[in-house]
Amino acid sequence: MTPNLPAVLLIAPHRSYRLAPFIDAARKLGLHVLIASEGEYSLVQDIATGIHIEFADTQQAKKNLLDVYHETPYQAVLGIDDFSVTLASEVATELGLQHNAVSASQLTQRKDLARDVLAQAGVNAPWHSVLDLSVDLSEQLVDAPFPLVLKPLSLAASRGVIRVNDLNEAVTASERIAAIIQDSDMAPELKTKLLAEQFISGDEVAYEGLLNDGELQQLAIFDKPDPLEGPFFEETYYIAPSRHPQIIQQQVHETVEAACAAYGLTNGPVHAELRIDNNARVWVIEVAARTIGGECARMLELATQQTLESVVLQQALGKSVDVNAIKGGAGVLMIPIPKAGVLRRIEGVLAAQKVPYVDDVVFNIREGEKLVPLPEGGSYLGFIYATAPSPAEAEQALRDAHAKLNIVTAPYIPLIAG
Repeated sequence: MTPNLPAVLLIAPHRSYRLAPFIDAARKLGLHVLIASEGEYSLVQDIATGIHIEFADTQQAKKNLLDVYHETPYQAVLGIDDFSVTLASEVATELGLQHNAVSASQLTQRKDLARDVLAQAGVNAPWHSVLDLSVDLSEQLVDAPFPLVLKPLSLAASRGVIRVNDLNEAVTASERIAAIIQDSDMAPELKTKLLAEQFISGDEVAYEGLLNDGELQQLAIFDKPDPLEGPFFEETYYIAPSRHPQIIQQQVHETVEAACAAYGLTNGPVHAELRIDNNARVWVIEVAARTIGGECARMLELATQQTLESVVLQQALGKSVDVNAIKGGAGVLMIPIPKAGVLRRIEGVLAAQKVPYVDDVVFNIREGEKLVPLPEGGSYLGFIYATAPSPAEAEQALRDAHAKLNIVTAPYIPLIAG
């Protein structure tokens, strides 16, 4: 261990896009970074030389991380992706470090159980029912309040999420989702079921917060100005600060607070998705015990000169953190995949970068790579960032920059041996 430096353990899949920002933030804070991942042969040095664990073998993974602690004591442990937060809670519980209860972390991974808990606590959440894929859907949806949203019990990034308006659409969609989850890393017992929940029409917002011993601190509320009406739910624009009336923003905060209490979440980052219906009621769609997905957190850095990862790390170490307010407006566009195929080239990038108020245009997918749109896919072409004097100007800058891009694709033709 590097002498005299406090250490932090980060647990994440080796392909996690969150790892690099957390590593960078930790080093700027003068922390020694330990990384636990299954990426034994990763090209990233920090991961390849880190702690090798198998997420599928939770007990052995926990034992390995506890053994590491006795050799290199760490002062905080963070699961920075959906599938690592429970393991982080288990390790932290054993060591008496700041953590969420294991049961609370588990709830964030199971959409069906989370819905049950919210309903019992009286928190606004859509009507829901668990569907057995081996049983005729017409028997299970006889009294269902269509339109519905069908989704896997445990997948992220809107993958496998489909709106259906009647029973026929539900049958077709369930077959499509079944194929997606069979090809996923979900636990076998979760691959035979789906969650059906009532579709809530209205504006969607995202909430970013930080829990400290049960006290929820709001970091930002993001507006999603594009309507998310389905049949798939690809997110595009996140704009902050929110332009909803203050009374609505307060309801959003209180609803997330109530959801966290229902789950039993008490410490660390919180990312939530909520709907505001036509009667101005706020509904919980998702609550996660992690930071915002994708590379969207960079928008907050551009707007506040303060990284979200730095804030989360300091809070995990028990330090008091003052969070800078967003000045003016800030936004990010998760560049959607226009259609399936192979990426040939992206035209108009320089023109997009020159749009006033645009800070950066970055791409995660390279030429020659396969493009898979929702609901089968779960990634984006890249991101456009903008900061401006107002949220409206930031949004318009993103739209203008996106209009400059021309995504050129070619059909994907798989090679079949023989």
